[in-house]
Amino acid sequence: MKCYKKLSFAWLLGLMLWLSGCVGIPDGITPVTGFQADRYLGKWYEVARLDHSFERGLEHVTAEYSLREDGDIRVINRGYNTAKQKQEEAEGRAKFVGAQDVGQLKVSFFGPFYGGYNIVELDPNYQYALIAGNDREYLWILSRTPQLDVAVQQRLVDKAKSLGFATDKLIFVKQ
Repeated sequence: MKCYKKLSFAWLLGLMLWLSGCVGIPDGITPVTGFQADRYLGKWYEVARLDHSFERGLEHVTAEYSLREDGDIRVINRGYNTAKQKQEEAEGRAKFVGAQDVGQLKVSFFGPFYGGYNIVELDPNYQYALIAGNDREYLWILSRTPQLDVAVQQRLVDKAKSLGFATDKLIFVKQ
């Protein structure tokens, strides 16, 4: 019985350490400073992303951010599932990892499990953003409009490539 308790505790400790690692930021990447959450709120269109299972097959993807009563940020992600021929929606919660003027947050769509949401570049007018996850497997380009200026889009792709992201695997989202 003692062995079982030790194993359970070790497993729980390992899980906690693993989960805490999911809200980090990739080595060599710095989140923006001077971030103003109230200016970031509202609707964003997903211009491009690296592939991952929870968005696979989705088109017309948007993210909408609003302030919650508790000070956290409500996240509503929507997209059209082409295989199922229907709109899908997921609601989550974002929290700041540290100071609220730094674009480093953690986002959860599944209870206590959080992932990194790191704003790597943000337009001074809050019209486009480059977002990295907790590692280089997660990357998004967001815009306030369904299409982003081609030169701006290419500059963001180039920046992501210079930061070590596999930009040749980007999916450009049909809006």
